[in-house]
Amino acid sequence: MNEEVTAFINQLGAAWQVELSQQLREMVHQTIPTVEERIQYKKPHFLKNGHYAAVISPSKDAIAFMIMNAEGLEVPKGFEGPPERKWIKFKEGATPDYALLSSLLDQASQGL
Repeated sequence: MNEEVTAFINQLGAAWQVELSQQLREMVHQTIPTVEERIQYKKPHFLKNGHYAAVISPSKDAIAFMIMNAEGLEVPKGFEGPPERKWIKFKEGATPDYALLSSLLDQASQGL
């Protein structure tokens, strides 16, 4: 795991944001064992074979998780974005469905 990404997550404002981001990061690594990660555009980006697979995007009161290469994915309500990328925002107290996120990420990253 990239030390810059670790430092970025650990400096997030609220404890719930740190915990959620760590869990999302771990889910990405479990879903794509060969994933590379780096800070780009001031947020953690996750790459498979040099192509963007996912992004964790914190804001003041939420953490957004973006899945790239999402064309053709059937995403449930709650996701936003154009066909090529879909994201979902989590606010404090939310309980993400990590199995669903992992499944969608796995499908989206198959062709990378």
